[in-house]
Amino acid sequence: MSRSLALFTALFVATLSVGGADEPEFDIVIKNGKIVDGSGTPWYQADVGIDDGKIFLRGPGYRPSAAPANVASGEADERFASYDRMMRDFMTEHRVPGASIAVTDRGKVVFARGYGYADIAQQQPVQPDSLFRIASLSKPITAVAVLQLIEQGKVTLDDKVFDVLDFESDIASTEEFDERLREITIRHLLEHRGGWDRDVSFDAMFRSTGFADQVGTEPPADQQTVIKAMLSQPLDFDPGQRYAYSNFGYCLLGRVIETLTNQGYEAYVQQHVLAPLGVTSMRIGATRLEGRAENEVRYYQPGTGKSVFASDRGEEVPWPYGAWYLQAMDSHGGWIASASDLAKFAAAFDDPDQCPILSRESIEWMDRRPPGLAGNDADGKEKSRYYSLGWSNRTVGPGKVNHWHTGSLDGTATIMIRRHDGKNLIALLNARVSPSASHLGSAIDRLLHQAADAVTDWPADQTD
Repeated sequence: MSRSLALFTALFVATLSVGGADEPEFDIVIKNGKIVDGSGTPWYQADVGIDDGKIFLRGPGYRPSAAPANVASGEADERFASYDRMMRDFMTEHRVPGASIAVTDRGKVVFARGYGYADIAQQQPVQPDSLFRIASLSKPITAVAVLQLIEQGKVTLDDKVFDVLDFESDIASTEEFDERLREITIRHLLEHRGGWDRDVSFDAMFRSTGFADQVGTEPPADQQTVIKAMLSQPLDFDPGQRYAYSNFGYCLLGRVIETLTNQGYEAYVQQHVLAPLGVTSMRIGATRLEGRAENEVRYYQPGTGKSVFASDRGEEVPWPYGAWYLQAMDSHGGWIASASDLAKFAAAFDDPDQCPILSRESIEWMDRRPPGLAGNDADGKEKSRYYSLGWSNRTVGPGKVNHWHTGSLDGTATIMIRRHDGKNLIALLNARVSPSASHLGSAIDRLLHQAADAVTDWPADQTD
C-alpha cells in the first residue's frame, strides 16, 4: 500500500470512540480491505491499531498469523528450515508482501515454497508455482536462445547486428545516424558492450511515449518503434570498448532471434529453450492489471507514474500497471515465471555434457570472461566480477565462480544464482523496495547463500 493510501485510510478510520485508556475502540474498521462495522471492536482485533495516539495499519489482517511473514505454502521440510527462518525474518524486516523460493541440488528441484501473499486484498497466498514478473532474469534465457542459433550456424558471435537486422531504409532517412552502430556485434550485445550507457544518456526501453511521438505511431512504443527511434541516438562509447548495462541491446537480440527463425521471440523460446526442460507455464507478461495471467501475483510499489498508453496517456496509474510497457521488454525483461521454472532452467547447466538445450562448448562460451575493460581493469588484471554472455559472474576462490542475475521493475525484484558447488538458488518477490533497500533481490542475495550453507542434510532421493 502506498504511503498516501495508508494515510488516507488511517484518516478515514479515525472516527473512533475511546472505551478506556487501556482499550480504545473503533466505530469504523477496515478488515481485509473492506469497511466493516467496528462498533466496540478492540484495537488489537482490528486491521488498524493505535500506539501513543497514532493510528496505523496492521497489514492484511488483525491476526499475527495472517501477516505475510507468517504465511507459507508448499510442503514444509525440516531439512530446509533455514530458508523458512530466513524468509520470515526478511519479510518482517522489509515488509515484503509475497515471495517464492526454489532450490536445486544435483540437477533437481529439492525445495520450493511460497511466502506471504500473491494478492493482499484477497489474502491469496503465494504458491510454489505462482508466476512472477522476472524482469532481467529474462536476459540469460535470451542469451541461451542466441547461443542455440550460433550452434545451428545461423549466426556467429562476431556478426554485425545491423547486418542481420534490416533497417536500411530507416537508416537512409536518419540524418543523425551514428556510423559506429554498424560495428556492433552479437557478442557486444550479449556482453553489454554495444555502446549505450543509460547513466550517460538514458534507458531506451522506458521512453514509450516520446519514441512513439518521434516515429509517428500510437503509444506505447513497441520494439520496432524503439529501434527506429534509437537509430538517431548517438552511442555513448565505441562498441566493444567497455561494459555498460543495456536493456536495449537485449531488445535487439530478441529481434535477431525472430529474424533468423521466422518465429516470434516468445514462441521460439517456449519451444526450443523451455519445453525441453519441462517448463510449460512461462510466457511474456502483460502490462495492465486486467492482463494479469492465471496464477500470477499482484505487484506492489509506492506511488504512481504517468500512463504510457494512448487511452489514458499522462494520467496517474500504479507504477507496475501502465507507467511503462512490459510487452516491449520481452527479450530483456518481459517473462513471467515461477521460481521452480527458473530453478529448472538454471540447473540445466549443472552437467554440461547432459544439458538438453546447449552443448558443453556453448556453456563454456556463455560463462567466459569478456576481453578488455569489460573483464579486466586498466592494468590488465582480471576483475573478480564480470558479465559474460547473459550472466554476471564472480570469482569466489581458485577455480570457483558463481554465476547469477538479478531483475528489477517497479513492484518486482528477482535473483537467480548458479553456485560453483552445483546448487541453484532462486528468489522472486512482488515488491522491489523497502524502507531500507532499493532492490530486494540484491538484499536477499547473501541470505540465500547463508540459508543454503546451513542445510546439512540434502535429499538423496531427488525428484522434480
